[in-house]
Amino acid sequence: MAEEELGGFRIYNSMTQQKEIFKTKTPGKVSMYVCGVTAYDFSHLGHARAAVSFDILYRYLRHLGYEVTYVRNFTDVDDKIIKRANETGEDPFMLSNRFCDEYNIDMADLQCETPSKEPRVSQHLGEIKDMITQIINNGYAYEVEGDVFYAVDKCPNYGMLSGQKLEHNRAGERVAVDSRKRHPADFALWKAAKPGEPSWDSPWGPGRPGWHIECSAMSSCYLTHKFDIHGGGIDLIFPHHENEIAQSWAADNESHISYWMHNGHVTNNNEKMSKSLGNFFTIRQITERYHPLALRHFLISAHYRSPLNYSISQLENSSDAIYYIFQTLQDCKDALSPFLQEGSEKNEKLPQINEAAKECIKKLSVEFQTKMSDDLQTPVILTGAIQEALKFVNSSLKMLKKKMQKRAQLQLIQSLLEVEKEVAKVLDVLGLLSSKSYAEILQQLKEKALKRAGLAEGELLHLIEERIQARVNKDFLKSDKIRTDLTAKGIALMDVGNEIIWRPCIPSEPDVYKRQV
Repeated sequence: MAEEELGGFRIYNSMTQQKEIFKTKTPGKVSMYVCGVTAYDFSHLGHARAAVSFDILYRYLRHLGYEVTYVRNFTDVDDKIIKRANETGEDPFMLSNRFCDEYNIDMADLQCETPSKEPRVSQHLGEIKDMITQIINNGYAYEVEGDVFYAVDKCPNYGMLSGQKLEHNRAGERVAVDSRKRHPADFALWKAAKPGEPSWDSPWGPGRPGWHIECSAMSSCYLTHKFDIHGGGIDLIFPHHENEIAQSWAADNESHISYWMHNGHVTNNNEKMSKSLGNFFTIRQITERYHPLALRHFLISAHYRSPLNYSISQLENSSDAIYYIFQTLQDCKDALSPFLQEGSEKNEKLPQINEAAKECIKKLSVEFQTKMSDDLQTPVILTGAIQEALKFVNSSLKMLKKKMQKRAQLQLIQSLLEVEKEVAKVLDVLGLLSSKSYAEILQQLKEKALKRAGLAEGELLHLIEERIQARVNKDFLKSDKIRTDLTAKGIALMDVGNEIIWRPCIPSEPDVYKRQV
């Protein structure tokens, strides 16, 4: 494994609250379960961050050579789904299926790989009921009037993940007080049927599962009671993941998860972004105006465990960074294409790369492996050696335009090819490459920029013609005003010879757009 040469892959374990060397239960194989979404609405940026964070982990583990079984669930039986379905008059399963599909569309847009398994609660009622039965038989749960509750005071290590003490759990803070419980912190494994709600037959009467039991049952179904990584948002540590640990242990005392990983919140004005606070943006709202790769770049621009504060300026920075990356790659492709075609026709052998390219590739490769193996330090990757590699490409392209000896030219071409290949490898693991061509992505970025600027392409071309005419007429005040007004809207004009070309840029007056997203 490549990480062994660099001291191992270290990840932060929420259980021990420290970074640990990653060791799998089965050599060469990783088993990973991540809590997915409750499918009753379009997903927001908090959901996107969790998905992208663990997609980065999934991609990097495979980059290291592991065979990864990645399970991410859909909650399609839940109070929120039932409430929304009753409000809209829709069948709850049709509603949840629809939003599962919408979520998958968002994930594809964000370049998130499809997990190995995507189980749904409604398809695993048998496993859930079997686990509840086992917990009851082992003496850790009890039935009251068709409801089944987990007896938290019988779990000696309850609170081991969150640090919550049982005596600190006061009734009525998270759920309504239920006098039938033996302890205020006891939680539902099975809920007795209520009128107008979906229900299934069970040994305790008709009803449906509680929230926490689903993940214990589905993770053990696909990964057994012992697996490597369990992940999710930091808000799931308590009570969801704490209760999962208790349930899984009660069903099988040998239950064990090696590493608990949690991503930080997305905040808006330093408040957690959530539907309950009404301060959230859906993924779809953002990707309507910004390229999905720009959103992904934004989501990995902070370390996955740190809070990430949402701002238009940060999205603009990410969009500009993505445009720069793909413009550089496209320029490289355009410049090398005629040389490569000529070389293939002559069957020329390309020489070794130059020393500057060797140093560039080595630095990028070592930084990538070192920083990613240190708990996935994506912000360092985005701002470090990859930027130097892109600068190398741009400076080498300028050199390629100059007259030089044939061998030196061939060496420079080979150097550019190898550096571009290393950059693409890094971008691929970060999920910042796409099946679309560089040119297609650049065109999409331009279309999004026009949308944010409130301009049709025809209107922009008309303004460019006006500016050309103003310069012909030596009306430089008008010419400069057109350029300045467009820059304020995120459109940069560049004079290239006798041509004027445009590209997206960071708006000089970003406040104008805060109302638009």
